[in-house]
Amino acid sequence: MGAASGFGGWHGRLLRVDLAKGQAHTEPLERAILEKFIGARGLGAWFLTQEVDPTIDPLSSANKLFFVTGPLTGTGTVAGSRYVVVTKAPLTGAIAMSSSSGYFGPELKFAGYDMVIIEKAAKSPVYIWIDNDRVEIRSAEDVWGREVSATTDILLGETDEEAKVACIGPAGENLVKFASIMNDNGRAAGRSGVGAVMGSKNLKAIVVRGTQGVRVAKPMEFVQAVQEAREHEITNQYMTVTIAEYGTPDVVEFSNGLGLLPTRNCQQGVFEHAAAIGGRAVAKYNLRGVGKTKACFGCSTACGRVTWVRSGPFQGRGEGPEYETIAALGSGCGISNLEAVIKSSYICNEMGMDTISAGGTIACAMELFERGYLPQKDIGRPLRFGDGEAVIDLLVKTALREGFGDRLAEGSYRLAESYGHPEFSMTAKKLEFPGYDARGGQGYALNYATNNRGGCHIRGEVQCSELFGIPLVGITEREGENLDRFTVDGKAAVAKKTQDYYALIDSSGMCNFLVISMPNASAFMRLIELATGTHFGGLEEFLKVGERIYTLERTFNMRAGLTGSDDTLPKRMLEEPLDDGPSKGNVARIGEMLPEYYRLRGWDEQGVPLPEKLAELGLESLEPAARL
Repeated sequence: MGAASGFGGWHGRLLRVDLAKGQAHTEPLERAILEKFIGARGLGAWFLTQEVDPTIDPLSSANKLFFVTGPLTGTGTVAGSRYVVVTKAPLTGAIAMSSSSGYFGPELKFAGYDMVIIEKAAKSPVYIWIDNDRVEIRSAEDVWGREVSATTDILLGETDEEAKVACIGPAGENLVKFASIMNDNGRAAGRSGVGAVMGSKNLKAIVVRGTQGVRVAKPMEFVQAVQEAREHEITNQYMTVTIAEYGTPDVVEFSNGLGLLPTRNCQQGVFEHAAAIGGRAVAKYNLRGVGKTKACFGCSTACGRVTWVRSGPFQGRGEGPEYETIAALGSGCGISNLEAVIKSSYICNEMGMDTISAGGTIACAMELFERGYLPQKDIGRPLRFGDGEAVIDLLVKTALREGFGDRLAEGSYRLAESYGHPEFSMTAKKLEFPGYDARGGQGYALNYATNNRGGCHIRGEVQCSELFGIPLVGITEREGENLDRFTVDGKAAVAKKTQDYYALIDSSGMCNFLVISMPNASAFMRLIELATGTHFGGLEEFLKVGERIYTLERTFNMRAGLTGSDDTLPKRMLEEPLDDGPSKGNVARIGEMLPEYYRLRGWDEQGVPLPEKLAELGLESLEPAARL
């Protein structure tokens, strides 16, 4: 890899904040490290491995929070809106890399920082005010305990109405293990409990105002490449028609039609009321005219929904729900009342909770109750699938850790384990599954099992090729084909390549929705090269950077105590075939794919990266704990 002179895409500096001392200072970032790990996810993972002991309690003051942008964040490229939060996850004990879009990430970049590192803990509630080069740590006593929208409004009033806010709600303050960090009110760094880490540090919010802009290495060529990407986006009917009109909720009926919509804690893959909670139904609650959709920085697709339930017991107005929210808090809990699902989404946003884990945990509790393992006296009420009022009640109790909510706040695995039946937790590495039943596609089932942050689809969207017929051109095998979702043949290679590619997407600062709508992986690589002045030497070397990031995360997890035995799925996914719909009779055949997956990754039979692979990737100093 060579580089042109000067910094492009990156500012080459970070902001380090010591909350215990109430001090902040800037530090330079080495270009060699930026080129090696790109930014955002990769850069955060590198600093986490260098500065955080993997064996610590995630909620101790020894843990750190890394807010990291990518080289494309804020550049004006198509949806260059993302930032990530990297830390050790309280929900899983593994690495957490939770990303969000909106406007906070670009604003942080405009303030002149590639990354903010939060260390130690404040003695009392505080927020950080970043006004370009001026940084203050201020009291947050007046907003501690407040919900997200109120917190945002108050802090903007105290700082600058043009600023952007990333904050926690009551769930983060109460250390709910799946608490999220919310920005721009309805955008979430949602998964793995990053909000709880922020709460453990008595940090209510980061407010940032930036006016410095972002320089790119080759501006004329970069603008041309961005224009080509936008033109390609316009010709993508799925993005410009379906997603623009109905947003991600449109996926509900699609998944249901394939027989893989998580239903009643994944006891079924077909929900008989899917049409009642799908994209067309959600559209009836969209605000009409200007404002019915919500776009992130630099995006013309505007997949976000702004909705309004005007009357009745579930009245409210806000952002959402997205597909994953509907699958978790709707079909996952057997809820067919869309207004109840929308209200549940609002509550999670205001309280600052991951909707996927919240829904998955309540669904698990519902099954435990219906099977007689969870007594009504523990809950304080009956808890059956389909009870929307119970879901809403328990979401609030969870955020406040009141009554049975205190147990729900630990996540579905710890809840089910406490009642002697961890098998009813639909998780991988203790992270609740998203909206695709793992028995519906072998490639994404393998991705769930091996993913570094646990049961996650977004860190390697194999389902794009298996379900949606969206080939990652230049990445997946048999380009242009909709891969047979039920075969295991070749899926180890597809999963590995897709995971590596998504490590690059997550490190770039660009939205994955828009990357997969680009003509090919080379066009994406070219955007990063033109922005930064870095030359990767071809697509193969570019993907090698993604493999480096993925393997780096694996070494952190193994030092944290995870092993190859954690690369698995619940018994239900492995042994209980779906009994209805187009995916009927299928189970996840992880055992047939893992050996080949490990071999392709250069890991031994126990899933430990081999010394020669670490050396090849320039990670020699990070020998996994299993080999120490």
